[in-house]
Amino acid sequence: MAKRRPAGDGLVRQRDDGRWEGRIVIGHKDNGDSIFRYMSAKTQKELLDKLHRSIEEYDGVDLTEQSRMTLGEWLDIWLTECAEPSLRPSTLKGYRAYVERKLKPHLGQKQISKITTADVQKLYCKLQKEGGESGSELSPASIQRIHGVLHQALDVAVNRSIIAKNPANDVTLPKRTATPKTILNDEQLERFMAAIKADDLWHDFFYLEITTGLRRGELCGLMWSDFDEQKGTLSIHRTLHAKTGGGYYVGDTKTGTGRRVIKLPPSTLQLLAERKKHSISQWIFPNPIRPEDPVMPSSGYHRMKKIMKDAGLPNMRFHDLRHTFATHALTSGVDVKTLSGILGHTKTAFTLDTYTHVTGDMHRKASEIVGDFMEDFIVRG
Repeated sequence: MAKRRPAGDGLVRQRDDGRWEGRIVIGHKDNGDSIFRYMSAKTQKELLDKLHRSIEEYDGVDLTEQSRMTLGEWLDIWLTECAEPSLRPSTLKGYRAYVERKLKPHLGQKQISKITTADVQKLYCKLQKEGGESGSELSPASIQRIHGVLHQALDVAVNRSIIAKNPANDVTLPKRTATPKTILNDEQLERFMAAIKADDLWHDFFYLEITTGLRRGELCGLMWSDFDEQKGTLSIHRTLHAKTGGGYYVGDTKTGTGRRVIKLPPSTLQLLAERKKHSISQWIFPNPIRPEDPVMPSSGYHRMKKIMKDAGLPNMRFHDLRHTFATHALTSGVDVKTLSGILGHTKTAFTLDTYTHVTGDMHRKASEIVGDFMEDFIVRG
């Protein structure tokens, strides 16, 4: 007795070569015609199992005719319609690079509705082994960023009934290794402060950085309208970005909480007040040659590298000056919540995770203080 065909399959039959094939309806074209998903198997039982699994997968789903497009075609649509209006130009440029160099060459020609979790997992494994420059390994962090782009695009495809579910949901991502931070210790920080003191042109730029921990683009984007001498505050409203091929544009801060007002240390307040008296530009740190323009982030980076090299200090990223500020602030007694606000972090938990190397020591010291405190009571008792 033949087994009952699953409802809505439309066809189950045995071919002349002995294999079994079937189909189910997964959607409808614009004219109302059905869109089928075809399957085949060696035996009728195997085919019926496949069909039943697919019916469960597509339960409640009615795909559109766009489900027949390739992943590459959909990624182009998604970049134009969804990513471009909502992303900063620099971020959009990175997304496009991932799409063109990493995603399209491997899965771009495959029909989007036929891409499986196994396909995505295989792609990530291949990229990790040979997706870097000249076939080198690609870092876990890069894989995670590529995954972020693909996952976002496929989520929108689900919402538009182009695919039944997001095949990137269940992949296993490589564990991300934290980028080592280079923190200037007390002796190195003294040497750094002495080095910038001898640099008349850049002293104020780096002094403000090491006493506030601003992001590089935030520092370069500061205007005198952001400085309130009476209140002793500095408002962070914007980030400066370099354009490909030259020039710059002003964008929003990295996060919503990046828009913030910070209280300046007395020495930094005095420094800016004196600097303002002699300023001829709307920018706090103008381009030395064209004061109507701000100093570019790349200029600050290259100058920092030269200062570090000449002073015999570690080769570090500009962002490590931000880490140096945060680390010394914590060890000096600034609480994590206050520091999180100064740095413009979205959540205090992120600050805790970023500076566990400091907060761990702080917790140990706190436990020692509590221990000593309690021992005094025990002795008195």
